[in-house]
Amino acid sequence: MASRSLVPSSSSLRLPVARMRSVFQPGEVERKLAKLQDGGSPREHEGLRATYERMLERGPQRFQVKPSGVPDMAGLYETLPNFSEVLDDVKRHVALAQDSRDGLEVTPMLLLGPPGIGKTHFARQLADLLGTGMCLVPMSSMTAGWLLSGASSQWKGARPGKVFEALVDGEYANPVIVVDEIDKASGDAQYDPLGALYSLLEHDTAQSFTDEFAEVAIDASQVIWITTANDERAIPEPILNRMNVFQVDAPTPEQARRIAAQLYTGIRAAHDWGQHFDEAPADDLLDLLAQMPPREMRRALMTAFGNARLAGRDSLRPGDLPAASAGKPRIGFVQ
Repeated sequence: MASRSLVPSSSSLRLPVARMRSVFQPGEVERKLAKLQDGGSPREHEGLRATYERMLERGPQRFQVKPSGVPDMAGLYETLPNFSEVLDDVKRHVALAQDSRDGLEVTPMLLLGPPGIGKTHFARQLADLLGTGMCLVPMSSMTAGWLLSGASSQWKGARPGKVFEALVDGEYANPVIVVDEIDKASGDAQYDPLGALYSLLEHDTAQSFTDEFAEVAIDASQVIWITTANDERAIPEPILNRMNVFQVDAPTPEQARRIAAQLYTGIRAAHDWGQHFDEAPADDLLDLLAQMPPREMRRALMTAFGNARLAGRDSLRPGDLPAASAGKPRIGFVQ
């Protein structure tokens, strides 16, 4: 099949379609649907019937995309300096896929590090770079494994899982799925929140992953998995063994200043009101911002911009930052 090209609005990269890939077998769906129609009242399994009909209407073909070459990732290295090792790994995988008909495959990764250092932000930036969309699964709010793998249609209120939705309802065969705070997953005696990952993180078994709601095998082997955690001790060893584990340290003071400066520039450029402010922040402002975790910097800057605007100034001063944030001690930063 001839290669097609897509130009996502969120990225300047040209993303050719390596090929179209089937993520399920229509014949299997047709058999399941016919079985439902042959028995029971029209209202029985209404949600399951609608799911099968939606699958057949959309068809099984999804784009499998990849960057046309190794992209210029200098901007990411600049804004995410403490993720250099992870970015190096992504660049290697992209290099393997360039100049070939293969789609982009990335070994599942675990970003391990203290809270607030930008792990989830990195995942979003990577999804934007690759251009295949992102599904965020916050494990801290999960109480059962069915959020990933679906719940049996026999249960009231059952529905497909996040993996099924990303592949069947999405446009791509290789979306980015972020399992956030995997170490905080909680479950009960009946459901293991991480149970589905044992097969999903293995390329061979992921090719025929069966969602418990739809009970139809889907090809999840091309999914790009990014997981985040604060403490690896809560993650089962067999799950850890299926991923590349990256220890992400908090930024050094100098890296934190660079991150803060980049955030200032980015916020200013992204808003029309940004033209009212100085092109670069003052050193004393950066000194205070650098004492905050990256997660808090953007919120603090937005408050500071607003305070400066109310005061009729075109420059931000240390006093414009929220007092609580500005006074927090530096916790977890690399000295």
